[in-house]
Amino acid sequence: MSALLRLLRTGAPAAACLRLGTSAGTGPRRAMALYHTEERGQPCSQNYRLFFKDVTGHYISPFHDIPLKVNSKEENGIPTKKARNDEYENLFNMIVEIPRWTNAKMEIATEEPLNPIKQYVKDGKLRYVANIFPYKGYIWNYGTLPQTWEDPREKDKSTNCFGDNDPIDVCEIGSKILSCGEVIHVKILGILALIDEGETDWKLIAINVNDPEASKFHDIDDVEKFKPGYLEATLNWFRLYKVPDGKPENQFAFNGEFKNKAFALEVIKSTHQCWKALLMKKCNGGAINCTNVQISDSPFRCTQEEARSLVESVLSSPNKENNEEEQVWHFLGK
Repeated sequence: MSALLRLLRTGAPAAACLRLGTSAGTGPRRAMALYHTEERGQPCSQNYRLFFKDVTGHYISPFHDIPLKVNSKEENGIPTKKARNDEYENLFNMIVEIPRWTNAKMEIATEEPLNPIKQYVKDGKLRYVANIFPYKGYIWNYGTLPQTWEDPREKDKSTNCFGDNDPIDVCEIGSKILSCGEVIHVKILGILALIDEGETDWKLIAINVNDPEASKFHDIDDVEKFKPGYLEATLNWFRLYKVPDGKPENQFAFNGEFKNKAFALEVIKSTHQCWKALLMKKCNGGAINCTNVQISDSPFRCTQEEARSLVESVLSSPNKENNEEEQVWHFLGK
């Protein structure tokens, strides 16, 4: 135990992994009112998976079954805060993959059935992003919009590059540190066009609608006004984050200019249409796993029983943490 505490104090990868925001080893955990998450496998390992359930307790795909848009003023009997009525159409569901200030690269497993969240593996090792001075890990709550897909076979007209084969990424700039697996409502503010190894990798800028400062933010200019320096830091972070791994600096379309909300909404619309074609088998999705539970007209739809069987095929949930692990969480302030 003392050795583990020394690792934690030095900021070693073990500490980064423990601070994912998920309650390691505790099995089912509530992410928010409408969605629950359930851990399978051992945290900080290649077999770790975070599966999603709906409010009725049935397994779902976060990639395919969670709606893109927030389409109800009251969900599951719980009122949702709205900054302004005329911005209601600008509210989307965001799946949090990586909490702010953490380094473990967690992501939706797009090629696995029901698309749980897992830690990215590269060259046989769990991946952790480097710290880009003066920051620790990711500088936003990082995640994705469900029911979107950047088609790697479709060239983006504005960037002249093909998509990166993933759901569209989101940088949530609110004041709260969120947890891996949370599903939150966000207001879109703008977008950045990262060109990552020749592929278009859009980065949405958004804010949690329930953030105390959300009512101040309506478009990309408000980010510079109320959080000066944040957009510049975001640009520099994406430019440099692969350099410590021996790769060149990333490039951007539009000379690194952040585009406004209207532009961002059009990009979301386009990626949603690509996702629809994917789920209806109207395009070649390659290795993307389209198994879903709730898309009624999709040829990839499975039953609730089939979904349960898919999850049960994964390693059993880890046991509850022992006394030493409880000491670790106490040390970390959890």
